[in-house]
Parts: sequence; C-alpha cells; structure tokens
Amino acid sequence: MGSDYVNCAEVWIEYTCKHFSKREVNTVLSDVIKHLTPDRAFEDAYPQLQSIIAKVLDQFHDFAVLFSMEKFLPFLDMFQKECVKVEVCKSIMNVFIRQQQELTRDPVILNALMHICKTMHDSVNALTLEDEKRSLAILISGFIRMVSFGRDFEQQLSFYVEARSTFCNLEPVLIQLIHSVNQLAMETKKVMKGNHSRKTAAFVRACAAYCFITIPSLTSIFARLNLYLLSGQTALANQCLSQADAFFKAAISLVVEVPKMINIDGKMRTSEGFLLEFLNNFFSTLLIVPDHPEQGVLYLVRGLLNVIQDYIWEDHSDSKVRIYINVLHLLAAASQETYLYHVEKVDSNDNLYGSDPKFLAEINKLAETLIGQILDHLKTLGKDETLKRQSALALSLFNSILTHGDLQNHKLNQLTINLWNLAQKHGFADTKIMVRTLEHIKRQSKQPSMNHFADLMLRLPLQSRT
Repeated sequence: MGSDYVNCAEVWIEYTCKHFSKREVNTVLSDVIKHLTPDRAFEDAYPQLQSIIAKVLDQFHDFAVLFSMEKFLPFLDMFQKECVKVEVCKSIMNVFIRQQQELTRDPVILNALMHICKTMHDSVNALTLEDEKRSLAILISGFIRMVSFGRDFEQQLSFYVEARSTFCNLEPVLIQLIHSVNQLAMETKKVMKGNHSRKTAAFVRACAAYCFITIPSLTSIFARLNLYLLSGQTALANQCLSQADAFFKAAISLVVEVPKMINIDGKMRTSEGFLLEFLNNFFSTLLIVPDHPEQGVLYLVRGLLNVIQDYIWEDHSDSKVRIYINVLHLLAAASQETYLYHVEKVDSNDNLYGSDPKFLAEINKLAETLIGQILDHLKTLGKDETLKRQSALALSLFNSILTHGDLQNHKLNQLTINLWNLAQKHGFADTKIMVRTLEHIKRQSKQPSMNHFADLMLRLPLQSRT
C-alpha cells in the first residue's frame, strides 16, 4: 500500500508544481510525510522521495518561496540514512548555486541553507574520500560567497564567525572565509575612501584578528604562508601597521617549516619552486613596509634572510643564491629617494629615513654581505659537472649589477668584468645572449650621464666558442 501511494505521489507532485502554487505543493509534501512517517515507511521509499525533491527543485528556483513552505525541511528530515541525506543536500546546493542570481541576506534562506550545509559538513569523517571533501567544500564555499548583508559589515563578519565554527573541518571553506574577511576589510576601506573613522579602524583590526587566529588551523603550509602574506598586505592597506607586522613575522617564522616535498593532487613534488615564488612575492611587499621605530634598519628583510640562510636547501640547487640576487634588486629599490610604489596613507622607509646616509650605509653593508655569499657559492661551482650552473649564475649577477648597481664605483665595475669573463670562461655562455647584452650596454652608453658604459664596453671581450 505504502509503495503504491508513494509511486502516485511521485508522479502527482510534478503536476502540482507546474500548475499550482506553493500552498498546494506544501499540502502534497505534508500528505507524503503523514503517510510515510508511521513505521518508518520512508526507509523503503528513498528513491521516490529523492525524485519528489528533484521535481520540486526543477520548478521552484526562488529559494525564498521554497523554504517558506513549512513542510519542505520536515520532508528532508525523512532522509534518515546519512549517505542519502547528504546526496539530497548536495542536489539542493547545486541548484542554489546554479539558479541564485543575486546575493542574499534573507533569513529564511540563510537559516535553511546553513542547516543543509551543516548536514553536509558533519557527514565528513576519517573515511571520507578527498574528492568528496572537495565537492562538499566547493558547494559550501559557493553558499558563503552568495551571502551579503550589504553595508551592514558587522553583521557580515558575524556571519563569517558563525560559518568558521560550523565548517571547521573543511580546509578549503576556512580558506574561503579568510579571503572573504580580507575582502570585507578592503570593502570597508573603499566605502571610507581610505580615511578610517575610529569605528571602521577598529572593525578592520577585528577582520585582521579573525584571519590571524584562523590561519594557524590550516594544514597546508603554502596556504598558511600565502594567507599570512595576503592578510598582512590587507592590514597594511588599511593602515594597521602592528597587525601587518604580526602577519609578516608569523610568515617569516613559518618558512623554516616548509618541507622538501609536498603533496599536490596526490603526487609528491619538490616544494622549492613554490617557496621561491612565495619569497619573491614577500620581498616585493617588504619594500614598502616601514621599519618599526624600536627595531633596526630593514629588520623584517634581515629576519627573512636569516631564515633563508638557515633553511636546508636541496643539494645541487642554486635557489638560495637566486633569492640573494633578487634581494640585491630589493636593496637597490630601497636605496632610492622615492620608492617605485607605495601604499596609500602609509609612510614607507623613503619618507621615514629621507635617504639618511646611515640608512644607505646599512643597505650597502647588507648588499656587500650578500654579494660575498653569492661569490662564495660561485667558487664552489668550479668543478666540471657544475660549470654550466656557474656560468648561468655569473651572468645573472652580472645583469643585476648592470641594471641596479653604480658602475662608476671602481670595485663594482671590476666585479662586473670578472663576472663577464667567468660566464664565458668554460664555453657555456650563450653567444647570442652575450651579443645582445653588449648591444644593450652600447645603447645605454649613448644616454647622458651614462658615458662610463662606453668604457665598460671596451673591457668586456666576447670570447668565441672555438
């Protein structure tokens, strides 16, 4: 009898959805619940019940209407078997993400979807496959992105706080929440046109605090590093200097923990490329971070260099030295009277020190130390099997000094000539590149105040391959 009834209901629901209003659909749902609750008859009718839900979702794309049917959520409660219930929740979320055009703050929709997403999240356990976790996280993140309380930023942050405690076991959702909170801080800055009031300044600090306590709970080390950097950049943009410092210091102390190999989509890969990319990005941010009045010159740059110095790099790798060469570019940029870029309303070191001779002397000292380390490394590459690497690195340092160095300085001038000769010494240099480099020097020498390049050119012989 029960099966005849539910088979009929499955067919009739489509007719009701197409030709009647939500009131009649609600009546049919109510009737199905009444028939199938006694003796848990619903347990034998899951496929038909799933089909009923699918037909209702096909016709009702307005979720405010759907969730205002008082029997819709009780109908979902009949799916007692967890795997079936999760499938139904996923199908509802899929339709919501596909069909919902506008951002929403409707409490009826939010409460219902929060309940549905919580059901999906709570189904995750130690045996859940990574693919399943990923698909659940995509749906929940999609929901989070669709929620907007307009200009009520405090309410928005409260929603993100609730979502963090509700979805704490799905890492991609936590990452999405950190991005959303940083975006909220930037929205606040935009609304205030960069001039924070006491209230909005406290609010963006609350956003920074949210990120600062959420990031350590992530397991992926590169997610943590990149989010510390991004949150630090966001704090800096909002003139929260002590918060930005805290993010950057946290990132510096985390670099030590980067493992040699990381898991990417199930395969073990070397982490060095990712670390290099992160460090270069980090150094370019550190150019505009003002020094702390109680710390030394470029204290964050020095802190990061100390960590890089102690990090155990792969054998047969020149990564550390390539970073040092990039830091020379940073130091050249840091010694300019006016920096290449700034953060609005934040005084960088160009304004703080105003090209003070002591500041410039500190930069020069640091640059000399780095060049010394690079040259020591070049010496270790003098064996047959590493001569090609030696040639490439010597040319790289040559180009850096050519672009960023003061070649009227005799010592530096002599160093560039030595590097040029070293790059060609064993026949590993690419003649085309060397010729193009000489052409570039020749062009530069024609500019006013660059005639010393003409002298330099005469001292850079081009060795033939023979």
